[in-house]
Amino acid sequence: MSDDPHFSSLLDASVERVRRFNRFYTRRLDLLDGDFLASEHSLGEIRILWELSRRSPLTAAELARDLGIDPGRMSRIMKRFVAEGWVARATAEGDARRLAVSMTEAGRAWFAPIEAEQKARVAASLVGLDGEALGRLTGAMADVHRLLATPDVAMEVVLRPHRVGDLAEMVARQSRWYAVEHRFDERFEALLAEIASDFLRRFDPASDASFIAEVEGRMVGSVLVTRADPTTAKLRVLHVETEMRGRGIGARLVDAALGFARDRGYRTMRLWTNAVLVEARRLYERRGFHRIESEPHTMFGPPMVGETWERAL
Repeated sequence: MSDDPHFSSLLDASVERVRRFNRFYTRRLDLLDGDFLASEHSLGEIRILWELSRRSPLTAAELARDLGIDPGRMSRIMKRFVAEGWVARATAEGDARRLAVSMTEAGRAWFAPIEAEQKARVAASLVGLDGEALGRLTGAMADVHRLLATPDVAMEVVLRPHRVGDLAEMVARQSRWYAVEHRFDERFEALLAEIASDFLRRFDPASDASFIAEVEGRMVGSVLVTRADPTTAKLRVLHVETEMRGRGIGARLVDAALGFARDRGYRTMRLWTNAVLVEARRLYERRGFHRIESEPHTMFGPPMVGETWERAL
C-alpha cells in the first residue's frame, strides 16, 4: 500500500491532522507547562502516581514497561518518591528477589487534591456541551484509543441488540468501507439501507435478531438474523471493523446468530456473500457453512461473483 500515491497522500494529510490535534489538546489540557497543575512535578511523574494510586503494589519495572518509560528514569523517580514518603518498597508477594512499590497514605493525601483539580478542570471544559455532543466527544476519544491501540492491548467486547441509530450507523460504515476497499458504488449503500429499513419495519423478536459488537460504547461489528421461511434463517450484513479483526469478533457474531436460529427452531441458516470477501468466507467455512450456488454480477459496479452459502442447524 505504501506504493499507492493515493494512500501516500492520505497518510501525509493524516499525519498533519494528528499533529494539529496534538497541538490543540496539549494546549487545551494545559500540558505545556513544565510542572503539572503547579505541582512542581512533571506530567509523567503525576501519571506514575496516578497508576500507583490504582494498581499498587507492582514493581517499578512493570510500571516502566506499561508506561513506556526508561527503567533508569523510573528508578530515579521512585527514589524521589520514596524520599518524599509517598511511595514505599516491599518484597513482592511470592518472589523475595523482587521489590514491589506501593503508594503510602501520605502519598495518597498529597495526590488527592491534584486528582480533584484535574477532574474539575476537565469538567469545566465540558460544561458547554449537551448530552448528544458529550456522547460524540467521548465516542470519538474511544475511537482514537481503539484505532491506535497495539494488537496486544486487551479490549472488552460486548454483544448487544440494536438500539435507535445503530442500523443507520451500520449502513454508513459498511457502505464507506466497501467503497474504499472494493469500489462498491451507491447501489450497495441502497441495498444496505433497504435491508436495514425492512429489518426495522418488520422486526419480530420471535424470528429476528440483531447483534451489535461494542467496545467502549462504540460499534465495531454487527450482524442481523432474519426469517426467510418457517425453517430457514438468513444471516445478513456481517461486518467487523478493520482494526478489530483477528480478535475473534466475527466468530462471536456468527456463533450468536447460529445460537439464536437454533433456539427459535430454524433448521437451516443461509447467507449471501461475494467471493472477494476471503476472510468472511473462511469464517463461514469454519462455522460449517458450504457454498451451494455462485453467479457473476455487477450489481455494485465492479465485476463480482456472488455466492449463496448454507448450513444445517
